[in-house]
Amino acid sequence: MNENGFQRLLKREIRERLPGAIIMKADPNDIQGIPDLLVLYNDRWAALECKKTSSASKRPNQDFYVHKMNEMSFARFIFPENKEVVLDAMEQSLTTR
Repeated sequence: MNENGFQRLLKREIRERLPGAIIMKADPNDIQGIPDLLVLYNDRWAALECKKTSSASKRPNQDFYVHKMNEMSFARFIFPENKEVVLDAMEQSLTTR
């Protein structure tokens, strides 16, 4: 499966886990390295950088933005091999008060 197919399935699963969530796709031409998806849920947010495999190469600045955005709220690299762990952590982060 390519990255776009993975993102499509991922968005569907996020909507099932977090009904009412808004999922936005970032424009890769706007800020180079910004994570692919922004998930807005109630008064919280998360950013996800999607990769088709755990060994897929990273673009310049991706580590920087994932780390920076994780300090602000929640951000992770996500790929099929860690999808369940990341989605569980994201769901907990977005729903725990």
